[in-house]
Amino acid sequence: MKSARMLCLIFLLLALLAPAAHAQFAVFDASNYATALQEFGQLQQMYTTAVETRDQIVSAYNLAYHMSQMPQDLAARYATDFALWTNVSAPNTYGNTSAWVNALDVGSPSQAAQGYRDAVVQVQSYPGGSLAAQDAATQATIQNQYATSELAQGTTTSTLATLGTIRSNSEALSQKLANLDADTYSTDPSQQSEMAVLGKINTATLLQIHSQQDTNQILAASVQQQLVAQKQQIDAQNRAINEAIYFQQNFPTTMQQITGGVSNAMHSISLSPTGH
Repeated sequence: MKSARMLCLIFLLLALLAPAAHAQFAVFDASNYATALQEFGQLQQMYTTAVETRDQIVSAYNLAYHMSQMPQDLAARYATDFALWTNVSAPNTYGNTSAWVNALDVGSPSQAAQGYRDAVVQVQSYPGGSLAAQDAATQATIQNQYATSELAQGTTTSTLATLGTIRSNSEALSQKLANLDADTYSTDPSQQSEMAVLGKINTATLLQIHSQQDTNQILAASVQQQLVAQKQQIDAQNRAINEAIYFQQNFPTTMQQITGGVSNAMHSISLSPTGH
């Protein structure tokens, strides 16, 4: 009985050891192992790259978020109001100033011309026969004076129209500036993105250019007024010079006529009691 049990135990041990003995003779493929190691290295590198990319994205997002935030008290610290154009007002006792005032407020050339006609003393046309009867120098003087008056009229009406146009456009410009101020000091992240800031910078530059154009127009109008005033001064100086030249050229003849007339008059006076 013991011998039978012993045989069964030996048989079971042999049966259990048989697979292990068979595994000792398995073939090892080195190329598959090397490929597996290479693929593992690639996966490891991809994972490292993915982690670095994630960190860069998170860093960029944090920077963008930080840059999009505006200080809450920025508007209170730096926002400033400036003087605005206001409409012109003036008394209109006899109804001849309203067109001038409207021209300064609206800028219409026709309104400026009407304002000039209503508020400025109009020069009368010189009688043609009387002008032709004058000598050449006198005719030239009269014509130059008319030219000064007409140039002053054109310059004044142009200045009225220019100032009125700038003033009438000032309300729309003020609204655009108010919008730009609100967007500049806004705490809304969409208003502080890179493209939004660049857009506001470009807008501010354009508004500055248009404002400079208005300034140049006002300066040009002022220069035109100065040119008319300078012409008046030149005319006055030239008339004084011409009068001095005329006096020097005609002084001897004029004095001779005066003294001769006085002498004749004195000789014609009789001191005799009888009148002879």
